[in-house]
Amino acid sequence: MNAPTNPIEESMEPGEFDELWDEFHTVVNMTSRELEDWLRAQSAGEDAEALPDEAGTERGRRVVALLGKRKTDVTSADVNLMRAVVDTVRSERREDLEPTAGDAHWRHKLMTLGHDPLRPPRNG
Repeated sequence: MNAPTNPIEESMEPGEFDELWDEFHTVVNMTSRELEDWLRAQSAGEDAEALPDEAGTERGRRVVALLGKRKTDVTSADVNLMRAVVDTVRSERREDLEPTAGDAHWRHKLMTLGHDPLRPPRNG
């Protein structure tokens, strides 16, 4: 029995979708729970906290949702998001993604995408 395929995967070059999926899950080195907690903490004000589905940036919330999906459920919008996250992290980081300290603003910007530069990459 063949594994279920995704129509998006079928529209890409052979292996391209798997490579993007693996790269996304390598650069996003925070779990969905960690990212949700981070987005909520970043959105919390002195007196109130944002609703969970409104916490953080839209892109960050989309990354959280994507982390909860199976490959067969990925949409073309998800593919675009995966590419954007990989491109952003790769442009901001060294190629090897080894833990690197930087200023807080830089780290926090990457963390809104699920990448903590103080952690090693995840194994896709």
